[in-house]
Amino acid sequence: MREVIRERMGEPEECHYLPDRLARMRYRLIDHCTAETYQRMLERGWRRFGRLFFRHACTTCQECRSLRVEVESFRPSRTHRRVERRNQDLQIVVQPPPLTREHLALYDRYHDDMNRRKGWPERYSEPFDYYLTFVQGHGDFGYEILYLAEDRLVCVALVDVLPRAVSAVYAFYDPAERSRSLGTFSILKQIELAQKHDVPHFYLGYWIAENPSMAYKAFFRPHQILEGRPAFNERPEWQPGSPSD
Repeated sequence: MREVIRERMGEPEECHYLPDRLARMRYRLIDHCTAETYQRMLERGWRRFGRLFFRHACTTCQECRSLRVEVESFRPSRTHRRVERRNQDLQIVVQPPPLTREHLALYDRYHDDMNRRKGWPERYSEPFDYYLTFVQGHGDFGYEILYLAEDRLVCVALVDVLPRAVSAVYAFYDPAERSRSLGTFSILKQIELAQKHDVPHFYLGYWIAENPSMAYKAFFRPHQILEGRPAFNERPEWQPGSPSD
């Protein structure tokens, strides 16, 4: 099947990460996206939800920067090791992403908690929207990692496995299990997945230095930060992140 790419520019809108700023996104809707096309886009700062790929195109701000972990050199910190011990009882399953009532219920509990604690916009899952965002378009590279405590689903992490990278797509967890630090634990398991597939980089999405909610990403070291927004035919330049990131 042939790739079909349709591209458009979104309208300026209120930025969800930095107050008093406007954000604008560039979108590509890709039917039958190949892993190689996706790999090249990922290296240039693009992300994926379903068949929709996106990258920031803000004209007055470039604070959203792609961050990737150097897999071979990564060593878990003391805090990371504590998190791993805290979750050693969990069962882990890797599979293609499905649509189930259990997934939708967990997604809603997670976002309801984030709305109350952190002021996130209200977001409740309609089955079709969940399917478009997390199930459709996974091709031969999209998976989910399930984390179960005594057969009870406590966390879901969507992840893409590509020729030269593993990319974190999205994760949500049971707020009743917040003491487990499941977000951090899931990242550690995804880095292990990257090590198992012998790829050089694990992509953690966008990192914003001024946004406290994204500070955790810089604690996975060593990591690199993408310079600018290179075009598809330009070579991407990744710079080492500083210890203070």
